[in-house]
Amino acid sequence: MKRIEEVTLFYEISQALSEHLELKKSLYKVLDILSSSMNMVRGTVSILDLLSNEISIEVAHSLSLSTIERVKYKLGEGITGRVIQSGKPVIIPKISEEPLFLDRTAARKKLKDFEELSFICVPIKKGNQVIGALSVDRRYDDEDYSLKDSQKMLAVVATMIAQHVINLEIIRREKEQLRAENQRLRDELENKYRITNIVGNSNKMREVFQMISQVCKSNATVLIRGESGTGKELVANSVHYNSNRAKGPFIKVNCAAIPANLIESELFGHEKGAFTGAIKQKLGKFELSHRGTLFLDEIGSIGLDVQGNLLRVLQEKEFERVGGQRTIKVDVRIITATNKNLELAVEEGSFRGDLYYRLNVFPIYMPPLRERKTDILLLSDYFLEKYCKENGKEIKRFSTPAIDMLMDYHWPGNVRELENCIERSVLLCDGGVIHSYHLPPTLQTGKESGTLPELSLDDAVANLEREMIIDALKNSRGNITAAAEVLKTTVRKFAYKSKRYGIHYGQYR
Repeated sequence: MKRIEEVTLFYEISQALSEHLELKKSLYKVLDILSSSMNMVRGTVSILDLLSNEISIEVAHSLSLSTIERVKYKLGEGITGRVIQSGKPVIIPKISEEPLFLDRTAARKKLKDFEELSFICVPIKKGNQVIGALSVDRRYDDEDYSLKDSQKMLAVVATMIAQHVINLEIIRREKEQLRAENQRLRDELENKYRITNIVGNSNKMREVFQMISQVCKSNATVLIRGESGTGKELVANSVHYNSNRAKGPFIKVNCAAIPANLIESELFGHEKGAFTGAIKQKLGKFELSHRGTLFLDEIGSIGLDVQGNLLRVLQEKEFERVGGQRTIKVDVRIITATNKNLELAVEEGSFRGDLYYRLNVFPIYMPPLRERKTDILLLSDYFLEKYCKENGKEIKRFSTPAIDMLMDYHWPGNVRELENCIERSVLLCDGGVIHSYHLPPTLQTGKESGTLPELSLDDAVANLEREMIIDALKNSRGNITAAAEVLKTTVRKFAYKSKRYGIHYGQYR
């Protein structure tokens, strides 16, 4: 075979091997190429079972499926068995003169007497280990190329097959690792967002746990209400991962973070060319959430134009992409959350009433932290353990003054503010106890900071009245009537207060 023809052959075989990720399809393609390129009468790829030491035909050219399934060799048996055992190629110029040739396939018996065959068999090696063999039958009278050249060429093809097997093994292992990692992450999410993992034992949180338990197994739409930082997203996670859709996708969308002109495309997707910049088709969050859950946070921030389409999806379970004509059916459970007063928004006309009633099927109210004071220390210990682990610190507890400060504070930022507070304290603390001075200045009261007022309330009021009377007399040049008018009081009351504080109006004339 000429050099350029060999290069073309190897290129075609390389393409055939890279085209399919299924081993048998790739090998059948390789044998077809060899058949047309080197006048191959018959060809086989045999594979060794490392556990049983049995050799079987993986693929074959010009052999029936029943023959392929029937023929087996022991290691060292026949020419193919010896090649796989020794790892060395074998060339048989005339099959009829070789006593070791078994012809278990019985394919050669069908040929006429004058159709003598040559046989070439080369090992397929993965590293130093022989994993199979590539064998070819050629007509003996075919003198286009020497058998030695054909053996060298088949050796190269066998190496390419071995590399393909290695690549497939790597891909298989990577898939198994990805599958195992995916399952681990799913299990971790399910464990992380179990209802029992939401921290809190106050009466109000027990009500939340009960409501999650009641709604999670259904397909009902859930509306989570509560101030910012109370843990609404955590409740949404718990509802999904404890539902029958836990193995399906869980897509989260912060409606307030998406520009108004992009929210419709983000939720419903768009077709190519639907608007400037739509260079290709895009699937929306509803399609991506099919047979799963879609969590729409800050639902109160979406515009009226999108609310109509959202209402249709909730009612009909169908929609069209932006710029599209095809109606798409979806099976999605909707969970929404908001810190806004939706009832007031409905009255003002900024939120559709029919959509509000569709969303408000099963409301869950997350109480602010100031209404669940008994959970503050529980949450503080939880965050302390979390951030000590993250930062490699061993802080055991909070000091009594620190506990008092945590309990006395009103927590306008709720659980999120408490978490940030504990994280900061862990970073500042170098010992085993978090003290009051490790806590943020916003938690410091007048007692801890030494800024308690020195005057009583009565003294402070008296000082303020005295300053206002003096200022009024200065502006009126000692005229009591004019000064009383400035302070919007009577002359009698003004004179009484002046005498009480020892102020003489004559001094200001």
